[in-house]
Amino acid sequence: MRAEIIVMPFRSDESSAHEVTLGETFPVADEIWRFADLDMSSADEWEVTVRRVDENEVMEPPTGRLWKQARLRPYGQLDETQLQSLEAALGAQLPRGYRIWLGRNNGAQPEVPHHIPGMPIALLPTGPLFGVHPEYPPFDLVQAQSRHRDLWLSRAWLVIAKAASGLLVVSAELGNESVYFVHDFDLVGPSGPAATAARERKLRAVAWSMPEFIGRLTPMELDHLPPAEIHPPGTFTDPRNYENGQL
Repeated sequence: MRAEIIVMPFRSDESSAHEVTLGETFPVADEIWRFADLDMSSADEWEVTVRRVDENEVMEPPTGRLWKQARLRPYGQLDETQLQSLEAALGAQLPRGYRIWLGRNNGAQPEVPHHIPGMPIALLPTGPLFGVHPEYPPFDLVQAQSRHRDLWLSRAWLVIAKAASGLLVVSAELGNESVYFVHDFDLVGPSGPAATAARERKLRAVAWSMPEFIGRLTPMELDHLPPAEIHPPGTFTDPRNYENGQL
């Protein structure tokens, strides 16, 4: 792992750039500093640790996580005519970022189970991101609306994937690029405008755009899972109570 570190002395217009690998040192005035650690939680979120070191100091092993890129298998591409036909069939315009991603990929199948660390969201190879697949209704974006949306949500939303524990949706209203999640536990109750509005209030944004959502997806491995807990009989645990109390 390499990083470009720019040193900008206090009250000076001069700066110097150093390209260093993890563990290497670089000069800061009369001192020696080290690129000591890197913690990447996603493609867009990372924390770099640098610190001053003494001469001949032994390096401590890095402890940070290195983000692993999502392993998604695209289904192909959609041209502008196909995208316009899709929007006509949906009766809504697609969010710009999602539209660009869909045009380049036509949905995608995870090669292995994926999740977003700290959230109860899991995408499985059997539950891909939908595309234009009229020949196979379970993976088709248009038919997903009648299968997964219409019973629970209004036409203000578009379901883009059936995750292992809920629905991933985007807004059908222009100007909103976020990707949202609603848990299966909240997809219950009667029909009608009041019940639908109550469910839609439980939608939670999990990424500000489709590219950020893809950047946060991480191949699921056993070391990402929390330790097993044994609960006494009758104890109720709600998986929506994940990190930061969101969902």
